[in-house]
Amino acid sequence: MAALHEIVIRPVVTEKSSAAYQLRREYAFEVATTANKAQIREALKQLFGVTATSIRTMQVRRNLVVRGRTKGLTPRWKKAIVVLKDGETLPVFEG
Repeated sequence: MAALHEIVIRPVVTEKSSAAYQLRREYAFEVATTANKAQIREALKQLFGVTATSIRTMQVRRNLVVRGRTKGLTPRWKKAIVVLKDGETLPVFEG
């Protein structure tokens, strides 16, 4: 089994994820591409002490990046949208 920080890599804090948090209390995380929902739920419980009621995952596509004459691709990654039990929050997204 992978380490907890290898399953939940980082929170995704963007304008869109902040709006989703404000409206629907949804949190967005970058997770390992091989992680399943049960592993994500357990990692969040052990890392932050919160209970996830709903987890949706998606593969984020690679994007073409052009810098001058050089073309490249960003790596693909997996995003998890997490809804927590009522009354629970994560301090990363507050403020």
